[in-house]
Amino acid sequence: MEAELVWPGGDPAGLRFAVSPLWEVATSFRLLSAGLAHAVHRPWMEQVRPRVTAAGLDRERLAELVPCDGYVPDFLNPAPAGPTPTLAEELAVLRQVPAERVRRDLVRLEREQGLSLGPRLRALYDDPEAQLPKVAEEIETYWQLALAPYWARVRAVLDADVMHRARQLAEHGTAYLLNDLHSLERWEGPTLRLRQRGRGPRPGAELVLVPSVFAGPGLFTRVSPPDPPQLAYPARGTAGLWRPRPVPAADALAAVLGRSRTRLLTELDIPAATTDLARRTGLSPATVSQSLTALRDAGLVSAHRTGRWVLYARTAAADALLASRTPEATEPHPGRPEPTASV
Repeated sequence: MEAELVWPGGDPAGLRFAVSPLWEVATSFRLLSAGLAHAVHRPWMEQVRPRVTAAGLDRERLAELVPCDGYVPDFLNPAPAGPTPTLAEELAVLRQVPAERVRRDLVRLEREQGLSLGPRLRALYDDPEAQLPKVAEEIETYWQLALAPYWARVRAVLDADVMHRARQLAEHGTAYLLNDLHSLERWEGPTLRLRQRGRGPRPGAELVLVPSVFAGPGLFTRVSPPDPPQLAYPARGTAGLWRPRPVPAADALAAVLGRSRTRLLTELDIPAATTDLARRTGLSPATVSQSLTALRDAGLVSAHRTGRWVLYARTAAADALLASRTPEATEPHPGRPEPTASV
């Protein structure tokens, strides 16, 4: 089965890329919901699934809106207004989705899943204006638990993909870019054919390409006029996303930051809570807390709070600092326990 996207003229001016937090929310939540082992994302899933379950998100609106397979309501992925919208900006758009669009998508979800809407989604159907803020609140909770602590790493992969594709477009043109994007689509200007897709985008002058680390190995399309059609595809470099980072040569860095703070930065290759870091390092919780505060003030650590969870993660600046002190020989990354509490 094929679907077609007719893109008049294939004009590069009508082609744009966007890195979308909401696309990563939907695709990653689906991956968790499927409950299957995943060769690439298994380390992330093992860390995140207990948090999502503990927060009850596997039993709320998001779980009903994002089934394990099949259709996901289009209103969850509004067209990005720019190349790098923040989650807050995308959620602001989601909260304002017209009621008729929400109802249309829910009717389609009910039809394609072959199941009646549950009480939560029925309430969303009856009163989208009142219920969409609750959906956005659930997404924000999920983001803080599952994606925010890892976003610097994810974003680096997505940005690198966009830079690669932009270079392809500049050096080889539209046809080369689109034909290299994925094996399930091919460009036969002015038509983009999506093989094995049941429903394709309608004609439009603009096409938004959205790289995703969680979308693979397939393609996702989103068509909701008057928004431009979107095509989400697997980002290059995803296979190495969760590979352990090299252990840095810490002595020189410790002379500047101190041994405790340097040790904490190296431990934060996996986002963790204060008590978990204290257990790993042997430092007192008070020392860990004071050090994390100093590192956060310096822009080297970010904190992500949701309910009882407070997870700390290295920033891109810290990754760059550690990479600059990395020896050629690296050590294997030890297994790390799942954080069990926050301080």
